[in-house]
Amino acid sequence: MTDRTPGDLDRVRAAAADRGLDIELRPRPVADSLAGAAALLGLQPRDIVKTLVVKRSDDTYLFALVPGDRAISWPKLRAVVGVNKLQLPDPARALAATGYARGTIVPIGSTTDWPVFADEAIVGRRVAMGAGAPGYSLFVDADALIAAYGATVADISQALE
Repeated sequence: MTDRTPGDLDRVRAAAADRGLDIELRPRPVADSLAGAAALLGLQPRDIVKTLVVKRSDDTYLFALVPGDRAISWPKLRAVVGVNKLQLPDPARALAATGYARGTIVPIGSTTDWPVFADEAIVGRRVAMGAGAPGYSLFVDADALIAAYGATVADISQALE
């Protein structure tokens, strides 16, 4: 654990409380893959939601929430966002945009409230996701998360290749 861990977890808890969002934070051993993390948590990979920070050409960002057993579909996401170009920023830019390191990113408590785009496959489910700090998972009702952040729900993913 880093020295930042307690503060980052506190930031996530406070941000969730501010939005009336019921979350559960659980410590978990380090996993070597998403499938490994799912096994450690007793979940299927689809139950872990990846939070991806996506950069627009105007240097603004958005969050894309995608089930662990799927990948972003760039053409679908560009169409929903209404832009011609999107990209994943390097780790330093992702950290600067959110206050969280890759692998721990979550919209809850981000230093900037970027728009959230949620894949329709997460609707109606309780999911696990990054918790803002390494070695922790955050559990939340996806519908409550979507409502709390006014997320746009759409088909933005594709099967993993």
